[in-house]
Amino acid sequence: MSAEFPVARPRRLRRTVPLRRMVAGTRLHPAELILPMFVKEGIAEPAPVGSMPGVVQHTRDSLRKAAHEAAEAGVGGVILFGIPAVKDGRGSGADDPEGVVQLALQDLASEVGDALVVMADTCLDEYTDHGHCGILTATGEVDNDLTLERYAAAAVAQARAGAQVIAPSGMMDGQVGAIRTALDADGHAEIPILAYSVKYASAFYGPFRDAAECAPQFGDRNAYQQDPAGPIGEALREVRLDLAEGADAVMVKPALAYLDVIHQVRELVDVPVAAYQVSGEYAMVEAAAANGWIDRDRAIMESLIAIRRAGADMILTYWATEVARRLS
Repeated sequence: MSAEFPVARPRRLRRTVPLRRMVAGTRLHPAELILPMFVKEGIAEPAPVGSMPGVVQHTRDSLRKAAHEAAEAGVGGVILFGIPAVKDGRGSGADDPEGVVQLALQDLASEVGDALVVMADTCLDEYTDHGHCGILTATGEVDNDLTLERYAAAAVAQARAGAQVIAPSGMMDGQVGAIRTALDADGHAEIPILAYSVKYASAFYGPFRDAAECAPQFGDRNAYQQDPAGPIGEALREVRLDLAEGADAVMVKPALAYLDVIHQVRELVDVPVAAYQVSGEYAMVEAAAANGWIDRDRAIMESLIAIRRAGADMILTYWATEVARRLS
């Protein structure tokens, strides 16, 4: 540094709105935002999610309307989660061609697929009657390798329905490779995989489990999702493994409590990095704002800027459409 106070005055570049805007080091763009959406079979009207004010379980009709609104706002993509009317031990709805997610993917691909990216979350927890992310053994543990077969079948069904990106989220070992092999064999070599590579066993998922109706009926997911206290090397190893298996982009989930992990993943890889601003992050801001404790709009933007500054190229956020409109 060539000067000190009183010659050096950093505040000079903060004095006005245009100055601050001109020198901003971190910017958001609507195309970097991805909107998570829920579609539920067998409902006649959108069903509000009590723990996530402003978020609903959509009908197919309301889903299409919300997707059009996201596209018009400039949102980069949507990612779809489904709630079937009937669940079973193997998650049959996950790869049913007539299942709610596959039908909704067809709707979105045909109506907004040229305006934004239609993504499909690939897991079993929304479709199983036990709420776990895979097939269970007789002792109640998730069988990793049998689950891979179900993920592969679900990914193929989603691709056939029109999904433009497959996003496996179950944290099974080998899931990206199994899905890549299945997609290629079914003629979908062009479909990219956004891998949930670093997904922690987080307390911040609670409201999502209300929205997706996927809370485990027993136990927890600590045996397959990552330990929040685990070493950073474990997270980076998961990323390397997914890339070696064919992932085209990687994700860190949750976002705000793991900004350091996002940064280290960004430093490690040369592919796009996504971060998921999860339901608990959303719900905390909405609840605090409803009580008058924080400035809602500023808190939303500040949180997204923090995630972007940490290194995320794409952000999954329930505020995607709202923020895209604001940025435009």
